[in-house]
Amino acid sequence: MSNIILIGMPGSGKSTVGVLLAKALGYSFEDVDLVISRRAGKPLQKILDEDGLDSFLTLEEAVGSTLAADHTVIATGGSMVLSEAAMAHLQTMGMVVYIDVPFAEIELRVTNIRTRGIAFHKNETLADVYRERQPLYERYAAMTVKVKPGDTIEDTVDNLIEQL
Repeated sequence: MSNIILIGMPGSGKSTVGVLLAKALGYSFEDVDLVISRRAGKPLQKILDEDGLDSFLTLEEAVGSTLAADHTVIATGGSMVLSEAAMAHLQTMGMVVYIDVPFAEIELRVTNIRTRGIAFHKNETLADVYRERQPLYERYAAMTVKVKPGDTIEDTVDNLIEQL
């Protein structure tokens, strides 16, 4: 398989899992959030604060729709699934894998929702974001790795490799 594209909620461990998975498979690693930051010349939260949610999502879609890679583990931003065009492109690049972490665990991991660079409307909660995105993660995923309470990042990587 050419690439592995990781999707999931903020705090699901896409970037950390991605780095370890890439090492285990001998693949490169690309973090789409970092590509977006480099292209904008500022951190994600600053893009959201200064340019607004719509501008951020437009930039994210542009990056996701034009990404090129080979033998790479790609960690997407949690909001990438909001772009049908980007997800259609990413699906042509390799296997899309949903890192499915229960909401209670996401709540424990994501304590800085207002400063972490998470794309959401000002009146939304983390629960709202989860409810909106979970069906999209399931829709776009060719494979799902379910993270159980108490699983470590290494457990998740091992589970993912086993399923591949």
